[in-house]
Amino acid sequence: MPRVAHGKGAIAIVDAADGLAFPACDLAITHAIETARSQGGAFVAVRNSYHFGAAIYHLEAVARAGMVGLAFSNSPAAIAAAGGTRPLFGTNPIAAIFPRSEGDPLAIDLALSEVARGKLMVAAKAGQPIPLGWALDEHGQPTTDAARGLKGSMAALGAGTGSAKGVMLALMVELLVTTLSGARFGFEADSFFDVEGNRPRIGQAFLVLDPAAFGDRAAYLSRVETLVAAMLDGPAVRLPGARRYALAREASVHGIEVPDALLAQLRTLAGKTRPG
Repeated sequence: MPRVAHGKGAIAIVDAADGLAFPACDLAITHAIETARSQGGAFVAVRNSYHFGAAIYHLEAVARAGMVGLAFSNSPAAIAAAGGTRPLFGTNPIAAIFPRSEGDPLAIDLALSEVARGKLMVAAKAGQPIPLGWALDEHGQPTTDAARGLKGSMAALGAGTGSAKGVMLALMVELLVTTLSGARFGFEADSFFDVEGNRPRIGQAFLVLDPAAFGDRAAYLSRVETLVAAMLDGPAVRLPGARRYALAREASVHGIEVPDALLAQLRTLAGKTRPG
């Protein structure tokens, strides 16, 4: 079971105890919101954790509490240091949520690789090439061979333009979620895709801020709407998170479609977990 292992002021560390990330992150978010209510802000890190799914999911409660939230996580090594060939950093997703006075919050969620590693896995399984700029081979050279990309490293965000900015952001997240909490670095972590004895022990971190602590919550909400109005002045602009919330509302009414093969696989897995 996850527990708050350490705390001082507005800072806390949650130990996931090699369990699922979701209960540990729920505890971290709850603690962060409660602390931010009394102290204006909170930073809560999670260690000995696992894959936490979509980063933005964990910030929904923060927005419902009327607060600003940021989420960070590392993951098993996939991105090499600038100029290197050995994967050291994870794809290290980041997310942020900003509540609004009207409408859905602004919800930003992205990984720091050019594409998700899962896209390479699907292409490799199908024997299909990948676009140049998605991955590097084991020698650090751009490749269109998905299998060689999986043996090498993922291209960091913006790497296709020759920029090392994505690598620097991945490094920043790696340091933020590991060095303060004691979580494993990406290159120390077990792969998410190893079934037996899998204990990645990676880290997450959440920063929660109460706009009221800055003196005027109404002013914060007004400024957000000023920016939103300016953004929507362009006819093709879509607010971050808008599609996510629209699809969620549609699914709550009509449900979701699941391919027959996937449904059969899920039923098989569910049958294996039933007692007796």
